[in-house]
Amino acid sequence: MTTARAWWRQLPSFMAKPKSPWGGSGGGDDSGAPNEGGGGGPNEDGAGPRNPWAQPPGGRPRSARVSSLDELLKRARSGGGGGGGGFRLPGGPSARNLWLGGAGLLLVAWIGLTSFHVIGPQERGVVTYFGKYSGTLSPGWQITLPAPIASVQVVNIDQIRSFQFPENEGANLVLTEDQYLVDLGYTVRWRIADPQQYVFELKGPDDTVKAAAESAVRAAVATTSLDKVIGNGKADIEAQVKNSMQRVLDEYQAGIVIVGVSLNNASAPSQAMDAFKDVSVAQQEAANSVNAARAWAQQLLAAAEGEAASFDRVYAQYKLAPDVTRRRMYYETMEQVLGQTNKTIIEPRGVAPYLPIPPGRPLPSAPQGGQ
Repeated sequence: MTTARAWWRQLPSFMAKPKSPWGGSGGGDDSGAPNEGGGGGPNEDGAGPRNPWAQPPGGRPRSARVSSLDELLKRARSGGGGGGGGFRLPGGPSARNLWLGGAGLLLVAWIGLTSFHVIGPQERGVVTYFGKYSGTLSPGWQITLPAPIASVQVVNIDQIRSFQFPENEGANLVLTEDQYLVDLGYTVRWRIADPQQYVFELKGPDDTVKAAAESAVRAAVATTSLDKVIGNGKADIEAQVKNSMQRVLDEYQAGIVIVGVSLNNASAPSQAMDAFKDVSVAQQEAANSVNAARAWAQQLLAAAEGEAASFDRVYAQYKLAPDVTRRRMYYETMEQVLGQTNKTIIEPRGVAPYLPIPPGRPLPSAPQGGQ
């Protein structure tokens, strides 16, 4: 029969200083903290190991069983574990399903993006199947086969395109008909009329338009004098260049319509600017002289027409009464001639001079008959 010790006999042991599970005074301090070295051997008093996870004293080592948490942390530190040290794609049947789903989503997105086309009101879509022209899409929602089977090139047919020549600040010297050089700048405006021809007929449509414009301008200026190029002949040159460009582009089947051509600058080269200024001043003076001569000619013509009308009126009266009209014309003519000259009156012979009779003297009476 075993009897337990009385509780009062065990009281001193309960009141004693508790021991740390990592050991007593074998390497730790009085607070029961573990040894700095963290050794796993027994205490000096043989109370047990200092570290509960360390190897027990005198016993066989514990099994090297690693928890799943430790294995996860170890893999995280080593970059995924194994030999690669990087991110590994999942494997197995679930991974294959995942890959198939992702590929299916990408395929659906690719078909949706390359099969549905939104064509604006001012646009047309040129469709090709494996590079061969198939048709032109009209404005609205349109559906084609996905790429790379079908390809759609959207072309804006209402946009007015333009370019200015020369593009930089340099000079563009053109030879005129009278062998003068003129610095000429111009602007060409054009748009697309046939999308199919614009896309397929020419390799570089924009460069073709520029080359055609330059050739047409030089040909037009070569048949025009300098005075017309820098003066009032610009409108004729613009019309000639536009027609020539359109004829060339139609022969090329470019699908382009020339909207207009504008001559922005037409002046003499900088080396001959002073001489051309003198020529311009002389031309202005000549124009003023011509205008003054025309005004004087108009005045003379108006005066002659007035005199002719007056003569017609006099002649109509002369036919009605020739003698009276002749005498009246004579008097009027003598009045005009003698009215502006000094006159001297000479008395003819046999005419008695005028004798003044004093006032108050009676006139002699005529003799009576027979007395």
